[in-house]
Amino acid sequence: MCEVLKVSKSGYYSWRNRPESARSKDNRSLLIQIRLSHRRSRQTYGSPRITEDLRAQGVCCSENRVGRLMPQNGIRAKMRRKFKATTDSGHNLPVVPNLLDRKFAVDRPNAVWVSDISYIWTDEGWLYFAGVLDLYSRRVVGWSVG
Repeated sequence: MCEVLKVSKSGYYSWRNRPESARSKDNRSLLIQIRLSHRRSRQTYGSPRITEDLRAQGVCCSENRVGRLMPQNGIRAKMRRKFKATTDSGHNLPVVPNLLDRKFAVDRPNAVWVSDISYIWTDEGWLYFAGVLDLYSRRVVGWSVG
C-alpha cells in the first residue's frame, strides 16, 4: 500500500500512531453540540441559527466552522416552502366567458384548440411550459418552453 501511495513505511506508521490533534477533538465535541441543537430545532435550523443557539449556551464557535462541519457530516436544515398564491381572483378586470362549458366532444379537426401552462422548479429556476392541443385529434398543435 505504501508503494502505491508513494509514501515511506516509517511516515505511514508515524501518521498512524500519532495522537488525535486538538482541532480534531474540538471538532468532534462541537459536532455533538451541533447535532443536539439541530435535533432540538426539529432539524429546521441552519448554520447561522445553530451558531446563535450554541453561543447562547456558552459554546465558542464561528458560523463558518459550523457551516463547514454540518454538510461534511450530512446535517442540513429542512426548508419549508411558504405558500404563495399565484392567481389573483379578486380583480375588476373582465373575465373571458367559458365557451366550451365542459363539452369536450368535437366532431371535426381544428374546430377547438385548448391550452394550458405548467411550471417546474429546476436548479436553474422556474421552467415554464405552454402547450396547445387540437381537441378532436388530441395532437399537439404548438408548445413553448421558457
